Amino acid sequence: MLTSKEQKRAADEISNSSNNIGKGTFLKGDIETYGNIRIEGKMTGNLICKAKIALGQSSQIDGNILAQNADIEGEVKGKIEVTELLVLKATAVINGDIFTGKMVVEPGAVFNGTCKMGAVIKDIKIGENGSNRPIPQQEAKTV
Repeated sequence: MLTSKEQKRAADEISNSSNNIGKGTFLKGDIETYGNIRIEGKMTGNLICKAKIALGQSSQIDGNILAQNADIEGEVKGKIEVTELLVLKATAVINGDIFTGKMVVEPGAVFNGTCKMGAVIKDIKIGENGSNRPIPQQEAKTV
């Protein structure tokens, strides 16, 4: 069996992972991740992230976003829910409602929708039917 120290280390490794969707890539479907994600391409589907989302200037997202933190430079069509800090860069174009703890909007950013700040956002749940998926654990090896 794994000790709690080993379980914590495994959880830290997962949350420190980084994902990239490059420019010129089109993705159709939902993404759920415990680690950070950066998207430069186009995506149709929902994006759930227990860490930070970075949407580059060339990104186009058609779907809802739920994350702990987010920096947006590209275009989003859908609802954005961020539990901590949402940053809309000067090139951001948002068509949808925003729910966030805190928000920074740079001059030039475009936002069409409603915004509710300081609201308690629901816990970010990953997995089927909104239940938290257990963090994968490595099997103990007998030496």
